[in-house]
Amino acid sequence: MTFRPVLATSTAQPAIEGAGVHLQRVFGFGDPALTDPFLMMDDFRNDDPRFYAKGFPWHPHRGIETITYVLEGQVEHADSLGNRGLLGAGGVQWMTAGSGIVHQEMPFGNAEGKMHGFQLWANLPAALKMTAPRYQDVAAGDIPVEGDDDGTTVKVIIGSFWGKTGPVDGIAANPMLLDVSIPPGRRKVLPIDTRANALAYVFAGSGTFRDAADPVGIQVEKEFRGQEMTLRDRTGNRTLVRFGAGDEITVQAGDAGIRFLLMTGRPIQEPVAWHGPIVMNTQEELRQALRELNNGTFIKHG
Repeated sequence: MTFRPVLATSTAQPAIEGAGVHLQRVFGFGDPALTDPFLMMDDFRNDDPRFYAKGFPWHPHRGIETITYVLEGQVEHADSLGNRGLLGAGGVQWMTAGSGIVHQEMPFGNAEGKMHGFQLWANLPAALKMTAPRYQDVAAGDIPVEGDDDGTTVKVIIGSFWGKTGPVDGIAANPMLLDVSIPPGRRKVLPIDTRANALAYVFAGSGTFRDAADPVGIQVEKEFRGQEMTLRDRTGNRTLVRFGAGDEITVQAGDAGIRFLLMTGRPIQEPVAWHGPIVMNTQEELRQALRELNNGTFIKHG
């Protein structure tokens, strides 16, 4: 078995999107080859409704899939095809935008006003850019959870892991998305598809991702105050970890345990022409999408 080394870590950065939603941009709008097939990820968590209540009003998508995972609060969605729904705590929505959709997403806090969720964008290959849009809405109770005898728990949102298969299917990049919780001080080895790119996003606790030969973490490049530095990896809250090649990752949980999203997907390796929520392969395809938005022919199905 081959342990995946840590290639780089980075910390989510503050951003404002939609009609004034304060969030943390985990990655996106940089070099898409580094996270292929994933394009962008946002962590939206806030205890103050003033910073999220105006939500994400009507906006278009084409050429991608969006994955929304809610931990606290709710997200109400509606679209140009007449679909409506409410995504509750622990639930997941996987939307294939395909040829084009216009929708809105409006977050609501829980009884204490807290809102926490993630949105991940996955690219579509050229052959599926113009496929018919579709939704897969999954309630929290329909997501399988597998536990280990040391207290580790894994929610299998998509893909197969430890004998469980997630409820979301038919996704182009054959991805895996897991919500992993490891108790304090525990060390776990997690299998990974050798042909997939792998990312982990830590959103609670801390720990190290390392191979067994180096008990204090490995040296990685990390940006700090605008400078690239080489330091020992001690990964904490709101940290993205990008792994190299191999078929396993090793996680050593810190004193408070660690909770992270583990994302893997086989790279599409195609050109990316990107304008906000529209992602095509060429600039001409992008210009065509914008022309269609302006002349009312953007929606192809429905």
